[in-house]
Amino acid sequence: MNKKYFLLLFLLSIFSPLKAQLQLSEYAEVSIVTAGPGEELYEAFGHSAIRIKDPVLKLDLIYNYGMFDFNQPNFYTNFAKGNMIYSLARYDFKYFIASYRRDKRWLKEQVLNLTTQEKQRYFKFLENNALPENSNYQYDPYFDNCATKLRDITKTILGDKVVFDDNNLEKNLTFRQLTNNEIPWNSWGTFGLNLIAGTKLDEQATFEQYMYLPDYVYTSFKSATVFIKNQPQKLIKKEIVLLNFKEKKAKTSIFNPFLIFSVIALLGIYITYKDFKNNKRTKSLDFTLFFVTGLIGCALFFLWFFSTHSTAPNNFNLLWAFAPNVVVAFLLLKTHQPRWLKKYMQLLLLFLVIIPILWIVEIQVFPVVIIPLLVFLAIRYYYLSKKIIDL
Repeated sequence: MNKKYFLLLFLLSIFSPLKAQLQLSEYAEVSIVTAGPGEELYEAFGHSAIRIKDPVLKLDLIYNYGMFDFNQPNFYTNFAKGNMIYSLARYDFKYFIASYRRDKRWLKEQVLNLTTQEKQRYFKFLENNALPENSNYQYDPYFDNCATKLRDITKTILGDKVVFDDNNLEKNLTFRQLTNNEIPWNSWGTFGLNLIAGTKLDEQATFEQYMYLPDYVYTSFKSATVFIKNQPQKLIKKEIVLLNFKEKKAKTSIFNPFLIFSVIALLGIYITYKDFKNNKRTKSLDFTLFFVTGLIGCALFFLWFFSTHSTAPNNFNLLWAFAPNVVVAFLLLKTHQPRWLKKYMQLLLLFLVIIPILWIVEIQVFPVVIIPLLVFLAIRYYYLSKKIIDL
């Protein structure tokens, strides 16, 4: 979010007087507001927020749990460590809808079927949560985000009176499948998300866990039931299309990962063929290959063991992005290598054999775009295992 815009909303949230002591009128409405996806990766999944409107008190507020600032101190360091701090901001709804009108993203509202007392409990809960000392929370893209907050708040307020129905949802999807369904498979964003996520993302999500995605918040609330005076009724009282823009797609580039990795693989296989014909070894290729894969492996190793990202552990992308490669890269610059490097190449080949096995049995699904790269790695490692001592 733009820094200046973030600061404006943050100041509005802090310095607006606390209204929790107000009693909402019988005409007040509590709504789930769902926004369509934007073009940037962090907007590709859409957004969810809560609106409270009272025409008698002249209130029209949005409670937005999706506030963050790229320019906050140590943002990228904290992101790498998994220490992502998001905030709840409460501000006038007119600013919220204006931002989506400017970005040309659709906006839908679902007014909840609540008693006056339940509306007041929502209002009191959100006002207390919006206090500066309560507004920050530890963000998790899958288990604690702007969408899951709405599910959890509703269950806290309504308890056993609300029942979410999964009849209209496709069953037994994993977190990775749910994520990949939202964004283009051949994009750098999809590649990055699948690269840094381990086996946690390949676990089947419960239908309530589907609601880490705003689309499923919208769908699940639409089919949910609430008990009023012991009588089951639809949780959604009415739906309103606030902005009717055509749904945006995430940005894609002609220089997509599958194309880039295919070109790299073809070039690498060609150089390997020339090396075989000329009985030589292209040191620059080996250094680049091992250094880059090792560097990626170091990053994945850090995320697994030294960050709090919930989906980073048990990441078998380390089988092809093997961290020790970053050291071996410098050994491969020399003309003569230690004999143990032959065994090392054979180990790397074994790792590559394990990858399709893990993939087929669905222990971990790997990024599809790396297939050309894996083929190239297998060919190069095999060549080095046969020739490296002799050259």
